[in-house]
Amino acid sequence: MTLIREIRPEEIPALDDFLYEAIFIPEGFPLPPRSIIENEDLQVYVRDFGKEPDDRCLVADVDGKVVGAVWTRIMDDYGHIDNHTPSLAISLYKEYRSRGIGTQLMRRMLEKLKADGYQSVSLSVQKANFALQMYRKAGFLPVADHGDELLMVCRL
Repeated sequence: MTLIREIRPEEIPALDDFLYEAIFIPEGFPLPPRSIIENEDLQVYVRDFGKEPDDRCLVADVDGKVVGAVWTRIMDDYGHIDNHTPSLAISLYKEYRSRGIGTQLMRRMLEKLKADGYQSVSLSVQKANFALQMYRKAGFLPVADHGDELLMVCRL
């Protein structure tokens, strides 16, 4: 059974794992070294997470194991719109994908953000990423096309 719940403080270091899992690797390309998450462009997603008032994170807990996470924060990242719109990141361990868990995580986060008074949430996704379909179903619409990537917003 999958339980969607808030992340516990002691679980925050696991966001490094989920950040790595969130990196889209096109078919046929080698996995980057795990050290890639130390790049400043990526550290903005996880550094000091939980210390800012706009930080939000839900996890998917399957039989006591955290297998996925969705988190948002207001940051200057690839999905940045403005200083009032949180950017979203989501990922699951590979063996838990295509089971509807990501959709559950997304739906619950969108509900949470709306209840917390946010007007919208944004993300950046590569056009070839299989998650693009899930984002569209969740209500994200493209607002900018950057070649291989789309900047998308979901109005809450």
